[in-house]
Amino acid sequence: MPDILTITLNPAVDLATSVKRVVPGPKLYCRSPRVDPGGGGVNVARAIRKLGGRATALVAVGGAMGDRLCDLLAEEEVPTHAVRVRGETRESFAVTDETTGEQFRFSVPGETLGEPDAARLLSEIAAAAPVHGLVVLSGGVAPGLTEEFPQLIQDAIAPRTDKLIVDTSKAPLARLIAQPRSPLLLLRVDQKEAARAAAHAMDMIADSLTFASGLVARGVAEIVVTGRGAEGSVMVTRTGRFLCQAAPVPVRSKIGAGDAFVGAMTLALARGDPPEEALRWGVAAASATVGTEGTELCDAVETAALFQTCSVVAF
Repeated sequence: MPDILTITLNPAVDLATSVKRVVPGPKLYCRSPRVDPGGGGVNVARAIRKLGGRATALVAVGGAMGDRLCDLLAEEEVPTHAVRVRGETRESFAVTDETTGEQFRFSVPGETLGEPDAARLLSEIAAAAPVHGLVVLSGGVAPGLTEEFPQLIQDAIAPRTDKLIVDTSKAPLARLIAQPRSPLLLLRVDQKEAARAAAHAMDMIADSLTFASGLVARGVAEIVVTGRGAEGSVMVTRTGRFLCQAAPVPVRSKIGAGDAFVGAMTLALARGDPPEEALRWGVAAASATVGTEGTELCDAVETAALFQTCSVVAF
């Protein structure tokens, strides 16, 4: 099976806690927090580890909080390639209202990186990219890096592999869509970002199918997946269009669900599974993750069980 490298340009140490009721004004006394390493590529690598695979997590880290993040990854036995950058790695936190079940998620911006940081990252990514392996760029691009940075990563790894999977947002995603270079292996776009890119709402499954089909036709990616929340995920390849329905599970926390999806789908593709089967694994892992508390990710046994309930429909 080919090696997998994940890239996180703006990681975080994630804290998740709960309080009886979230109200403005008085001091709120929370439960003891759960602390996890976080950020898109970090969670992708963690999910792959939980599902029985192995991926190296390349992370841009700084300061004492960056050390803490690396320690947390080591505790989970996730191989880590730390790239030191300026400043301090950020924290993010989530608070669940125990009375209503609502979850409040807070994310602070990461440190603004400079040109030396960008050059160091590209150099180390180029050196770490597995030959003929899979590279996953997941999560936001750190402040200070240009919107074309995902494409610079694509250029940097090209001598070793052309299998780049991307799950990002905002201006870097818009750039990938508007000015594609060589096709990505896979691009995942959530429902909100798809609506932004298409300049209209993704109200119907047909809207997602049309959007994804257009990206494949224009050479943005060989496989395009768009999430549809509780409905599941739409996938378009060069040979087919599919919907995989999500497993019916109670939603406790949405943190990391998209990352678990990418991790499970990446692992399945690395095993040689066809895209339709990889899609089922992705949806099953996402469903398993939303059924967990706080920042916890999917469980292998639960994911395998939910895989049996995730059906794929061709269009």
